[in-house]
Amino acid sequence: MQPLWQLSAVEQAAGVKNQSFTATELVQSVLGRIEQKNGELNAIVDLLDESALSAAQAADAAVAKGTALGPLHGVPVTVKVNVDTKGCATTNGMEVFKNTIAPDHSPIVSNLLKSGAILIGRTNTPEMSMRLTTDNPLYGLTKNPWDPKASPGGSSGGAAASAAAGFSAINHGNDIAGSLRYPASACGLSTIKPGLGRVPAYLPSAQAERGMLAQLMSVQGVICREVRDVRFGTEVLMQYDPRDPWQVPMPFSQTHDHLPKVGISRNSYGYPIHQGILSNLDRAASTLEAVGYQVEEVETPSMAEAARQWLLNTNFEMKRLLEPVLKDHGSETINKIFDGYYQLHGMVDAEGYLLGIAARTALVREWNLLLHDYPLLLTPYLMRASYPYDHDESFDGVKDLFDSSIFSYGVNYIGMPAGFVPVDLVDELPSGIQIVGQKWSEDLILDAMQVIEDTAGVMTQKLWAHES
Repeated sequence: MQPLWQLSAVEQAAGVKNQSFTATELVQSVLGRIEQKNGELNAIVDLLDESALSAAQAADAAVAKGTALGPLHGVPVTVKVNVDTKGCATTNGMEVFKNTIAPDHSPIVSNLLKSGAILIGRTNTPEMSMRLTTDNPLYGLTKNPWDPKASPGGSSGGAAASAAAGFSAINHGNDIAGSLRYPASACGLSTIKPGLGRVPAYLPSAQAERGMLAQLMSVQGVICREVRDVRFGTEVLMQYDPRDPWQVPMPFSQTHDHLPKVGISRNSYGYPIHQGILSNLDRAASTLEAVGYQVEEVETPSMAEAARQWLLNTNFEMKRLLEPVLKDHGSETINKIFDGYYQLHGMVDAEGYLLGIAARTALVREWNLLLHDYPLLLTPYLMRASYPYDHDESFDGVKDLFDSSIFSYGVNYIGMPAGFVPVDLVDELPSGIQIVGQKWSEDLILDAMQVIEDTAGVMTQKLWAHES
């Protein structure tokens, strides 16, 4: 019999509701898996085992009474330590914040709990959640379940390692440059970076509002083993919360009378793209064509320019708002990495920042026009094979990662939704492709991702087969 921890969230929720198993049995199965593997992986850094078992017992009592149940009733989930969970420390991977106790839940935590989900643990993140691997002096290094020398990605590396190891089928993360998609790519998982206005965000413990670009580019989402769980979790997270002025309360799924046209871009912008990445892209395109999608090579607005503008303008914002904390309280490693970010393209001054945010509108307009004609766009994601966990500890490593992933943070700069789905191993580690969509088209992206997964398979099954 398949262990309960291996089931998808869709299967877990159905099993609890139809009483194939209890929420307590499900939580116990997951806790057993965490006990078995978390010591070596360090994915969950705040285990909520006692409260999770209590919540599971309450969930079982509700089932027995015939109480109306939420969509995720009894399903264990994880959240990242950089969002507020009432009564817990919102550390953001920093020793200085270990006593910053959240006065209330962030919207994503509220929405998960209202759906009936059970918080089983909180996952690791790098310092200030601004690194492409997951390590910090407070909690230590999170390891990739596929290879302990490989990065689990960042900044939601704890969430991804948790998903791949079997600790939770739905794992919260966030994304300002690729912090959902880097870890999903590294650990062979699926995710979607929602567009601005989809999922509410707010940090009750914050002393000030975020910078303007952070507000425009940072989003909340989930990392999962299966595409259907990404859809399931995203729909739960997107429930309306009035604390986020950017959120647009509109339906997640819309009616479509035909399959959307799909563009494909193989432009590497001068980076020596790995042949395995191109093969995965071609395989994904062929898979979509086989079920009726029309896929065409297209010339896109420059993703390299969007990525360059991300660095120029976000570097200014980070230096003003994050660097003071990092200089006083961050490790030597994270400060060296930030210096590397600043060297990549430099940064604008205050006037340049003002003009840059204004000019961003023109970039978004260009992409809107393309995605009006081609509502979905297949692109590479990371244009190299997965990287070692310490790859960014030199400037050459920082440059390589940013040069190879312009399709990641470039998409954040233009604010479009984008999904990642694994396709096949490259150099014996997970890899896949990105699907960018027009605004409000997360459902279309997930439809296409599901088609690709149906053919490629769920990649973590390969991991678990190797383990056994």
